[in-house]
Amino acid sequence: MLALWVGLSLGAQEPWREGDIVFQTSRSSQSQAIQLATRSKWSHMGLVFRDRGRWMVLEAVQPVRATPIEAWIQRGTGGRAVAKRLRDADSRLTPAAMARMKKAGRRFLGKPYDLTFEWDDRRIYCSELVWKVYKEGLGIEVGQLARLRDFDLSNPVVRKKMHERYGNRVPGEMPVISPAAIYDCPELVEAWKR
Repeated sequence: MLALWVGLSLGAQEPWREGDIVFQTSRSSQSQAIQLATRSKWSHMGLVFRDRGRWMVLEAVQPVRATPIEAWIQRGTGGRAVAKRLRDADSRLTPAAMARMKKAGRRFLGKPYDLTFEWDDRRIYCSELVWKVYKEGLGIEVGQLARLRDFDLSNPVVRKKMHERYGNRVPGEMPVISPAAIYDCPELVEAWKR
């Protein structure tokens, strides 16, 4: 890990590019429930972009904000992260396309985090943010929407979190996009990992 930061400080080219989708295992209180429900080690994600010469990650936390990429990576469990990139990023992620994606992302800045994973824009969760920025900016659906009931809700950790959020009325038909669904999107390939 130190070699990466030393290499970067000596002018080595960064592995990330605008439009990369980054994944990590969060240290949040809901991380384990997300991992169990989606059968994935990834519980948080964001979108890489460049702002005034700095590499940032647009992420839905409380509130939606841009975080320097180095800080974002270090905040995850073990300081690990992986990035996925469109297979045809060179032709699709043009400067004009990135401008549209940034415009789409800016409208979510400052919105509160959505603890109940609703599919509206009043509050936003991490994978919803990335999915909507790609959809609005490029017209691409990265990952397949599911219904809440499609996830594995049987584990006691997951059931407890569902009860905290919804009481006895879990909205099973509610559309949801998970980090795992985006990670598994066939239009994406692994770009780098730490």
